[in-house]
Amino acid sequence: MRVLSSALENRLALYLDLIRWSRPAGWLLLLWPTLGALWVAAGGFPGWHLLTVFVLGTILMRSAGCCINDVADREFDKHVKRTAGRPVTIGAVSVREALLVGALLALLALALVLTTNTLTVGMSCAALAVTLAYPYAKRYVSMPQAVLGVAFGMGIPMAFAAVRGDLPPLAWVLMLGNLFWVLAYDTEYAMVDRDDDLRLGIKTSAITLGRWDVPVVMLCYLTFIIIWALALMPYAQGTLFYIAIAVALAQVVWHFTMIQARTRAGCFKAFRLNHWLGFAVFSGIAASYFAQ
Repeated sequence: MRVLSSALENRLALYLDLIRWSRPAGWLLLLWPTLGALWVAAGGFPGWHLLTVFVLGTILMRSAGCCINDVADREFDKHVKRTAGRPVTIGAVSVREALLVGALLALLALALVLTTNTLTVGMSCAALAVTLAYPYAKRYVSMPQAVLGVAFGMGIPMAFAAVRGDLPPLAWVLMLGNLFWVLAYDTEYAMVDRDDDLRLGIKTSAITLGRWDVPVVMLCYLTFIIIWALALMPYAQGTLFYIAIAVALAQVVWHFTMIQARTRAGCFKAFRLNHWLGFAVFSGIAASYFAQ
């Protein structure tokens, strides 16, 4: 029994590593703009049911995406310093296992979405399609981060659909703004692996932009914040919202100090800390509704 228990624990540890359980920054990047949209759509706290659906659904779909990504990139990952030890890459988890884990997680997320409405379910299917397409985009698209931006932004219109049953222009405006944020932080991420990706022939925004990478990242951050701030002025009113926007802008300056030298450590640190920028914007939205 002890041997069996130990084997199960080891297998669970591998699956948790597969879905990046110890690195929550990935799903937090998805969560904050989704919750921001949920609060705006509901005009405040959206209720425990929708909050549970979107929090758990975000974690499950990000985890499923990790499984799909690692299977698609397993031949590339073995040649990249940062990813060479991933479970699928080293053969500790088989391709079939990883796909089964990913499918199970996606089905659990679907079960949550099925408790909402038809429009939200339809949007979730579109989100899954983009998630499946993203790992292959870097083979053909010079800015695959834009594809990731679409995938990571799908929670925004889904939030409006779940609350209102329709998709107002505001949902798409916020999704557009979020796309620029994804371009910013995922370019920072791509800057970490630029040397390896050049050698392997992988396409990324960091390679496409070349020496314009840092200026464009800064421009994308500012575009994200400007779009969200202007779009939400009629909704998230009050001093707290503008304080949060100021905090987010201060973090943009901080990110510049981390990536300006283009070191692996600095760029990776900037990527990992991006969720605090998203948290600042969401906190301003939530606090403004609370104050009202």
